[in-house]
Amino acid sequence: MKKKAAPSARRRILLVDDHPFMRAGLGQLIDCQPDLVVGSEAGNPAEALQVLARQRPDLILTDLTMPGRSGLEFIKDLRAAHPEIPILVVSMHDEAVYAERALRAGARGYIMKEAGGENLLGAIRQVLRGEIYVSHKMSARILEAVSSRRPRGSSSPIEQLTDREFEVFQLIGQGKGTREIAAELHLSPKTVDVHRSHVKEKLGLRDATALIRHAVRWVETRPPEA
Repeated sequence: MKKKAAPSARRRILLVDDHPFMRAGLGQLIDCQPDLVVGSEAGNPAEALQVLARQRPDLILTDLTMPGRSGLEFIKDLRAAHPEIPILVVSMHDEAVYAERALRAGARGYIMKEAGGENLLGAIRQVLRGEIYVSHKMSARILEAVSSRRPRGSSSPIEQLTDREFEVFQLIGQGKGTREIAAELHLSPKTVDVHRSHVKEKLGLRDATALIRHAVRWVETRPPEA
């Protein structure tokens, strides 16, 4: 039977997820490994930043959607404040929509929760080695875009949206109005209206009603979060 490494030799992971059961399951999986250990946990971005003020993990394993802060903005905050700590996103969100955005925000990898434990452990170790992790399918998609055989963003107009526009679009699809979106994203209502206008233009929608209908339909076709 393989012995576990001494606690000081095991790579420490900060686990950030707002679902206690998910944290417990991931923690059990990781803590059974001879070279890995969950050194700390957080239920939201604010808690994670408090943890990072006291200690430095070797890797941050985070969900993408949590209360209190946009996941993409949270990744940008982490990269700005702690550029030396790699970030691996584990999410229920479709990698075809979110993986490239997460990587551009500063994450070093993206894996969907449905990928399973062994793949997650492989992704963790790959990112800890200083490499970038995405699925084989996503890697091929990114390489195809880079090779210019397919113009970047041509598969969906939604890919043309900036991260902030994309967040506003999602919240519109969740039935939230301008003031609710402004409060959630810490923006002014006027700024939200500007983003709404840009989204409408980029998606080729005639008016606010068409934007709401399109956004709601898009959100309803996404897989549910766990």
